[in-house]
Amino acid sequence: MSRQVLAGLLGGVLLVTAGGCGIPGETEVRVEGPGPAAETGTSSGGRFAPPPRTAADSREEFVDNFLAATAGEPGGAYDRVSEFVVPEDRARLPRKEGSEVALTVVRLLAEPVIVPGPEEIQVTLTVQQVGQLTADGVLAPPEATPATYEFGLRPFAPEGGDDVEWYVTNPPNVLLLSVEALQFYYKPWTIYFWSSDRLRLVPDQRYLALAVPEDRLVSEVVRWLVGGHSAWLKRAISGLPDGTNLINNATRTDDRWEVNLDMAGADSTRLNLLATQLVWSLPELTGQLELKIRNQSQVTIKDVGEHRRLNPVYQVNTIPQPFCVYEGAIRSLGPTAAPVTTAENDKVLSAGISYSGQRTLAALAVDAGDGRQRLAVEVGSAPLTSFTASQETFRTVGRPVWLRSAQPQRPVGLVVADDRLYRFDEAAKLEPVQLSLGGVTAVAGALDGHRLAIVSEGELYLAAVSHDGDTLAVGPPRRTHTSLGGLTAVDWYSENSLVVAGSKGGKRVLYEVGVDGSRETKLHVTGAIVTHLAAYPVHPEAPYRTVMYEANDVAYQGFPFERITPEQVRDLAPNDAQTSDPSAPLLLF
Repeated sequence: MSRQVLAGLLGGVLLVTAGGCGIPGETEVRVEGPGPAAETGTSSGGRFAPPPRTAADSREEFVDNFLAATAGEPGGAYDRVSEFVVPEDRARLPRKEGSEVALTVVRLLAEPVIVPGPEEIQVTLTVQQVGQLTADGVLAPPEATPATYEFGLRPFAPEGGDDVEWYVTNPPNVLLLSVEALQFYYKPWTIYFWSSDRLRLVPDQRYLALAVPEDRLVSEVVRWLVGGHSAWLKRAISGLPDGTNLINNATRTDDRWEVNLDMAGADSTRLNLLATQLVWSLPELTGQLELKIRNQSQVTIKDVGEHRRLNPVYQVNTIPQPFCVYEGAIRSLGPTAAPVTTAENDKVLSAGISYSGQRTLAALAVDAGDGRQRLAVEVGSAPLTSFTASQETFRTVGRPVWLRSAQPQRPVGLVVADDRLYRFDEAAKLEPVQLSLGGVTAVAGALDGHRLAIVSEGELYLAAVSHDGDTLAVGPPRRTHTSLGGLTAVDWYSENSLVVAGSKGGKRVLYEVGVDGSRETKLHVTGAIVTHLAAYPVHPEAPYRTVMYEANDVAYQGFPFERITPEQVRDLAPNDAQTSDPSAPLLLF
C-alpha cells in the first residue's frame, strides 16, 4: 500500500480538535473520542498485517511496502522483511536469537529517490530518525544515526510473464519502519503505572500491532505492565515487584476475565492497586475481572466500568475557565470571575492559575520596574488578596505552571526565568532545577503531575518528575524528534500528545505532536511567533480540548482560531480603556 494511500486513509480517521474557551456547547469546541475500538475479546475485523512483497504495482509502492514490512507481531518482523530481500543478501538483516530486534522508526523528509540503472534500480531515502520500536510496544529514543539509507531493487518477471516484481538488494542493516506504517498498522495504547508514592496513575505510551488477535489484548497489556515502564519515566514510577509474571494467557468466560499471576508479596493493597491500574490500561474491558495469584483468587471486580467511575485517573475540573491579561490585570473571558482582587491585579505579564482541592493556586509574572520582572504567588480561597513576591528579579519570566500533586497541602510550581528552569513554592521561594539542558524557554506539566514537556534551544524534550513537598527531582530529559524547528511554546494536548508552536516549511505553525515524535498533525498556521500557549488536554474524563495562544501581541482562541477582542473581556466598566488587545491567555481548571 503506497504512502500516499496511507496518508489519505490516516487523514480520514484523524480528528483534529482544538476547542474554543468557555463552556462546551457555547463555543467552537470539537469532541474527540477514543480511536476505533471494539469490546475487548471481540473481533472488529479491522486488524491486519502489512502487504506481502508481491502486492506492489509500482516501484514507489514496493518501497512503501518494504518500509511497512516489519509492522505486526514482533516475532515475525525478520521473516516478513527477509521475504523482500534477495536470498544472498538476507544475512545483512539484523537478527538476534532469543530476543526481538527493535524496529528503526523513521520519518521520510522527501520522496524516495528512485534511479534506474543498467541492472538494478538504486533507491535513496532521506530520513529523520524518530525512535526504536521494541517488542513491548515502546517507541524508545533512536539509536541509529544515518540521515540517508540506500539500497537496490532488482526487477524480474516471474515465469516469463509481463508483470514485473522486485526484490531488495544490499538492504540496510536495520529493520526500517516508516511513521506512516506505524500509524496505520499499530494502535496507540495508553497503559498506566502508579507514581513512586502510589498516589497517582501515570500514563505510558505503547503501540499495539493491529495484527494481534483481540482475544490476546488482555494478555498483551498485562505483559506490558509486568515488563515495566518506559525508561524515561523511571524517576516518577513505581513498577510491579521484581519477578512478577503472567501465568499462561488471560482467559475469558462469558463477561468475566481471569488474570493469573506469580507475584511476590502480593497483599490486598498491592493487588487492589494493580486492579485499578489494569482496568484503566484496558479501557475497552467490560464485565468482571478476577485477579489470581498462583491460581488462588485474590481480587474480583464485579463491574469494571463502575470501578473506573469510582477511581478516576484525574480529579480535575472538566470545564476549563478562560482568562487573559488585559491592561496589566487578569480578566475573565467566561462566566467565572477572575480569582484575583483588583488591588493585587496590577502589572501582570502572564499567569498560571490552578485548582488544588478547595484552594486556588496563583502564580503571576509581574513587571518589577527598571526593565525587570519577578514572580508573585498566593495560595488560598478565591478571591486572592495578598501575593508574596520573589526576592529575585529577572530580565524575563515565562508563564508559571503548577504541578498537579496528589498532596495538595504542599503545592509546587515551575517557571522559566532568564532561560533557566526554577521551582517555586507558595512563598514564592525560587530554586533552580538541576537539568542537563541550556536555553530553556518553556515548560508544561501533564495532568498526572509527573511528566514535563520542555522547550530548550528550540527543541522538544520530555522529563519525568518526582515531587514531595520541598523535594523535587527531574529525570534525564528525553528528546522528542519532530520535523518542526524553532519551537517557542508547548502545552499538553492529550495524555500522550502535545501542542507545540514552531516553524515548518518557512511558516509559523501550531502542531499536535505525540510524546515520542511519531505522530504530527498540523492544527493552525499562526503566521507569527507564539509567545504564550495554554491548553486543556483530552483525558478519560473529558473527551474535548481547548487551546489558546498569543502571537504578535494578539491573543486567539477556538478552532478555527479567532482573535480575542476587548468586547469579550468580562466586567469592563464603560470608562475602562479599550485601546489594547487582550494578551497572555490562560485556563483555570
